[in-house]
Amino acid sequence: MADRRLQVFHTVARMLSFTRAAEVLHMTQPAVTFQVRQLEEHFNARLFDRTHNRISLTDAGKRVFNYSERIFELYAEMESTVRELTGDMSGVLLLGASTTVAEYMLPSLLGDFKKMYSDVTIRLHVANSDGVVSLVENNEIDLGIVEAPVSNKNLSVEVCRVDQLVAVVPPGHPLVEKTPVHATDLIGYPFIRREEGSGTYEVLVEYLKASGVSPDSLNLVMELGSPEAIKGAVETGMGISVLSRTTITKELALGTLVALDLSPPLERPFSFVHQKQKFRMRAMEELLNFARGYCSTHQSPRLVAWGRTPE
Repeated sequence: MADRRLQVFHTVARMLSFTRAAEVLHMTQPAVTFQVRQLEEHFNARLFDRTHNRISLTDAGKRVFNYSERIFELYAEMESTVRELTGDMSGVLLLGASTTVAEYMLPSLLGDFKKMYSDVTIRLHVANSDGVVSLVENNEIDLGIVEAPVSNKNLSVEVCRVDQLVAVVPPGHPLVEKTPVHATDLIGYPFIRREEGSGTYEVLVEYLKASGVSPDSLNLVMELGSPEAIKGAVETGMGISVLSRTTITKELALGTLVALDLSPPLERPFSFVHQKQKFRMRAMEELLNFARGYCSTHQSPRLVAWGRTPE
């Protein structure tokens, strides 16, 4: 219903990239450029400055962007209100999740949610924690689920559960005889870690520093982008690692990996992140309420109940 030219402009303005906007909108870049030019002709004003392969909003563009934000917010509120009156629970939810959450927590949660609300379409973007927070900050997704503390005080952060991380080694490794494992014990063995920007990497770095161990003192032999890749490397004896206990349930049952408690314990939150002021349609409210119930019933004795971080 909303003006297509304005929708395209709004997407380009949020991303400051015609290429990325074209990907998100599933359009060709020339088509995106054409829509923006049509809007510029309508206002008889340039909306973007284009220099050195970069774009920025002109003063007119900034005003149009601010108004478009309000227009689409009201549009979403209108649709949600009418759907609520008619009892219709549908719509599209744009979610983002960090790798560990997406692979080990969301399949069960979203599967159960879809059984109850089959007309709600969920689109999931998987990235590391920093990437997901950035998507929330830029209003590219409605809700993010991350595995590391969030420092942006302008975002609303709700802690679902606290996840325990453990040292992961192959059977027969010397550290199996030494438990719990201290941070200093990790230094003497080839180490495999997640990439910078991931929640697992960030909490590990902070843990080592708090334990008086420099992250640079680790004998780093490999940096991998997913828990699955790290588990495979540890199983083959290429090194040891630190991973969420949630990610190694199958391997522990099969006996292909051994989990060793860390001392002091290493824990991190699984959190839901969203804009504080952004209007949330009914489907999003239902998902958040559903997730709260899910988190309270899927906890081990070591995990805490749902809590809200101070704003």
